Amino acid sequence: MPLDITFTLSDQDLEHFQAIVNKAKSAVDGPHDDEAIQSAALQLVADAKAGELPEFIRERIEKLEVVTNMVSDQEWRLSDEDRTRVLGALVYFCDPEDLIPDHIPGLGFLDDAIYVELVIRELKNEIESYEEFYQFRIAEEKRRKEKGLDPHVEREEWLADKRAALHARMRKRRTGRSDNRRWRLNF
Repeated sequence: MPLDITFTLSDQDLEHFQAIVNKAKSAVDGPHDDEAIQSAALQLVADAKAGELPEFIRERIEKLEVVTNMVSDQEWRLSDEDRTRVLGALVYFCDPEDLIPDHIPGLGFLDDAIYVELVIRELKNEIESYEEFYQFRIAEEKRRKEKGLDPHVEREEWLADKRAALHARMRKRRTGRSDNRRWRLNF
């Protein structure tokens, strides 16, 4: 029988996560570290899938895949500003000695799972836009193949309009947040 457990992170808890993020950002500062950040996040996902973690931790950590895919997807083409924001969210996973060191059996990934929840909340607009783009791309490829068309012909043209609309919507929603009282991570 499933059991729901809810807990509240205090402002002090959230500030502690922010301090860890800031420390990790200062340790990996520069464009050459983008790949290291993505690699660390992907390694965490791989470790979660390979390990015997509680389901609630594994499920949350696996949500990182969409975020790492968003950064590495050449056709999505995040702006430098958006790419930096997303990579800033992932930098926490570069430090195996984070809030709870990952090597501690059973608990080492708990802080990572909590942080993933914070990242998913903060990048909600980016993730929703990327997932819509991804689904559009798959559907359009399928539609073109069914019509006997090569999905690679004029690909950039049919992706460009959708991408531009979704990027604009993503930024508008992010800047249009009316809930200014709620705490936000600074990526």
